[in-house]
Amino acid sequence: MDLLLALVGERLKAATSVAVLTGAGVSAESGIPTFRGPGGLWKSYRPEELATPEAFRRDARLVWEWYDWRRQKIAQASPNPAHYALAALERLAPAFTLITQNIDGLHQKAGSERIVELHGCIWRLRCEADGTVRENREVPLSILPPRCPCGSLLRPDVVWFGEPLSSEAQAGAFAAAESADVFLTVGTSAVVQPAASLPLVAKRRGAFVVEINPFSTPLTPSVDASLQGRAGSILPEILSLLPKV
Repeated sequence: MDLLLALVGERLKAATSVAVLTGAGVSAESGIPTFRGPGGLWKSYRPEELATPEAFRRDARLVWEWYDWRRQKIAQASPNPAHYALAALERLAPAFTLITQNIDGLHQKAGSERIVELHGCIWRLRCEADGTVRENREVPLSILPPRCPCGSLLRPDVVWFGEPLSSEAQAGAFAAAESADVFLTVGTSAVVQPAASLPLVAKRRGAFVVEINPFSTPLTPSVDASLQGRAGSILPEILSLLPKV
């Protein structure tokens, strides 16, 4: 592990462009239940039964009760050492993009700025009628389901099952992967597309690809360095090998 850490540190020192993909494992270290883990269950529903446009059309209040519960859980969470290490890495790299599948806003809270939110953000609401997006951090929400000033229903500004990613977010993520000298994939299962293809795109373009995860994933055989463990421990170790800002 020490040799691999040193190798990753050397690659990052030499890199002019760094891209990072983060998944639910990073948020889990802050106490936020993973989407597919046992903590993801709510009442007797599976998340896949609630995070869909069809579920929202069928029972908007039920869907919003779940999202309001999630917002309350996230509001109690704080960034962990992995979040802060990535924010520090952003300040070191000449070009840096943090691509996240997480919707909790903890990267921003830790100080990250150059972020592509692939799956949206739970702290933004979007009007069903005209698409207007507004930030809302009221916890708990006073009205369920919330409504736009125009009278239409508001929905979470997140990507649901069966919906495409924002074309802008997807383009930004792939552009970052294609230009990266070093690509880190952190705390992700490497099964959700199109995010799972980003490290492979980076590798085909010549990037040094690093996976940080407690367990092996379908991506593990393809990476240049696999560091198994908690992101909150490994990322600060890597950071300690880099020049201080």
